[in-house]
Amino acid sequence: MHQHHRALGLAASPFGTAVSGAAEIAKLKPVQPVTLLRPHAARRAARFFVEKFPGRSLYAVKANPSPDLLRVLWDGGVTHYDVASIGEVRLVNETLPHATLCFMHPVKAEEAIAEAYFEHGVRTFSLDTLDELEKIVEATATDGVAATDLNLLVRLRVSSEHSKLSLASKFGVSPDELKPLLLAARQAADALGICFHVGSQAMTPAAYAEAMARVRDAIVEAAVTVDIVDVGGGFPSSYPGMEPPELETYFAVIHESFEKLPISYSAELWCEPGRALCAEYASVLVRVERRRGEELYINDGAYGALFDAAHIAWRYPVALVREPESNVRPMGFSFYGPTCDDLDHMVGPFELPADVQAGDYIEIGMLGAYGCAMRTGFNGFGTEARVIVEDEPMASLYGAVAERRSNVVKL
Repeated sequence: MHQHHRALGLAASPFGTAVSGAAEIAKLKPVQPVTLLRPHAARRAARFFVEKFPGRSLYAVKANPSPDLLRVLWDGGVTHYDVASIGEVRLVNETLPHATLCFMHPVKAEEAIAEAYFEHGVRTFSLDTLDELEKIVEATATDGVAATDLNLLVRLRVSSEHSKLSLASKFGVSPDELKPLLLAARQAADALGICFHVGSQAMTPAAYAEAMARVRDAIVEAAVTVDIVDVGGGFPSSYPGMEPPELETYFAVIHESFEKLPISYSAELWCEPGRALCAEYASVLVRVERRRGEELYINDGAYGALFDAAHIAWRYPVALVREPESNVRPMGFSFYGPTCDDLDHMVGPFELPADVQAGDYIEIGMLGAYGCAMRTGFNGFGTEARVIVEDEPMASLYGAVAERRSNVVKL
């Protein structure tokens, strides 16, 4: 495998060498999965949000914490980062010392809050209980004197009915605590905000319109001055069976709803895209090790980049990488990963030419979000190579639709 790595031109930094696409790598017959990185796609997504979203965009680091990706997004104009743990705080602060970090997990250790505030300059924190507010105030106090520079965002619980993955049950202030929490946070905050998350992969802008109506009700009920409204993440990418409307329609609905809120003209609008900024950043080239009818045994799986495909039946775009290309009619396949665990099974179905066989290579797309970031070393299968490719991702919501593997966009 070391020989393959050298042949792929990999160095300590993956941005030293670029190739045209998956076909060029498949010719080298790599034994392990190869992650194909598309920095140009992530930079384009960053610029899209920076230029078109009618407010400030924070990258949700949990979607993919790769330092290389963080730098690409920074170069694309993203300066604020949604971090959910002290580990992410340290990572982003080390990678991008001038970035603004927002600690948006509503339940945090007091020690993590204190380190984030005093050592890493974090001033923005989310919360959904009075207990968490008290914890933040105590952890950021100096010699018993409360901090006066906190941005505190109260997280509402809103519906996830329009999204493919719910985020409605774990976090969100309870109705009976909403008013007192907003009032108390207003007293402790330099800037008070309200935030929410409609769930991952929201398939209609109505999700945000309905959530913003909930924000309006909360402001009216508590009669507080709100300085920040954060609509969270949930902005969709394109997957098989999940073709969302254009993102500009989401932005328009959010802007219209924001303009109708009873807030001052100086109030800020934020969002926290994760998947939408990084899904197109990476794909994975895998090898078929065995075929058993409609089941393909491949060298990556549930404990690698295909966690979501196995555990929540997420369907990713796939393509057979073979020259010459197959002209056989496609059929649906399921995948088994390389481990000895029955759970290492991706049902799909994944549409591929019916003549796919052992030794073939398959590119699995849209794995920049919640894909490579989920890798483990379970069962000894954890090795991966990375290489830059210049072709377009399998599915893109940004700009003109390019013909796959023909419209080369360089970083």
